[in-house]
This record gives sequence, C-alpha cells and structure tokens, in this order.
Amino acid sequence: MRAVVQRVASASVSVDGTITGEIGAGLLVLLGVAKGDSPAAAAFLAEKVAHLRIFGDETGKMNRSVLDTGGAMLIVSQFTLYGDCRKGRRPSFDAAAPPELARSLYEHFIAAARSLGVPVRTGIFQASMRVALVNDGPVTLIVESS
Repeated sequence: MRAVVQRVASASVSVDGTITGEIGAGLLVLLGVAKGDSPAAAAFLAEKVAHLRIFGDETGKMNRSVLDTGGAMLIVSQFTLYGDCRKGRRPSFDAAAPPELARSLYEHFIAAARSLGVPVRTGIFQASMRVALVNDGPVTLIVESS
C-alpha cells in the first residue's frame, strides 16, 4: 500500500457537487492499494500514518502526531498512485489492485485508523472525486507498507 500524506489546515472531498467528507486540521491521506497487499499491510500503514510526528509542538518542532493534536484524517482512495510512467506516455496501472481487493483494503485501512481513535472522513470508493485542501507547511510525505 502507498499513501500520500499531507498535513492540512482543512480538506474536503466531493462527488457530483456534494461534499462527502470534510475535516479541519489534520491529514489528507490519498491511499493506493497494490496487487498482493493484505489486511496486515493496511493495519501497519494506518498505524504508521496515525503516529507520524509531523505536527509542531510548543517549540514549533515537528514532534506531534495527528493523535496528539486531536486532528482528523480525510482518506481518499487513489489507484493512480500505482501508475507506472516509465514506458511510453500513458501510465500503466498493472500494479494496482483490482477493485474488489482495493475496496476491502481501503475499508480495512479506514477501520484501523478509527480503531486508533482518529476521527475519519472519506471519499467514495471508485467515484470521480474533487479534493480541496489547504496544505499546512506544506508537509507532504509518501508512506509505504513495504
């Protein structure tokens, strides 16, 4: 699994003009699932993201996690994170998990984050979504399960 994690002041996702998920300060997580990923990988990645110390402490040093700050996560599925652009001009998505597996592991990641105590909002799996965010920092990281 692969996540693009952005520290945000706010973020939202909408489908057909209707907001399906919205948060204030916290993390926007764009989540991609690969063939061969497992529930264990989803749980590992959710714990890793929830405990990333990328929020400022009282001295401004990145030393606090989203759990420490009481922030939330907006989790959006994004199979294009496994797009391979090395050959030609059209990305290959062969490494991305098929929709049935990806949906299951996306939902497992969400459940794992919630079980850690993180308030979670989401997009809609396989929908065409519009994501809006106010990046804070900016702080953007790529985090992988393997």
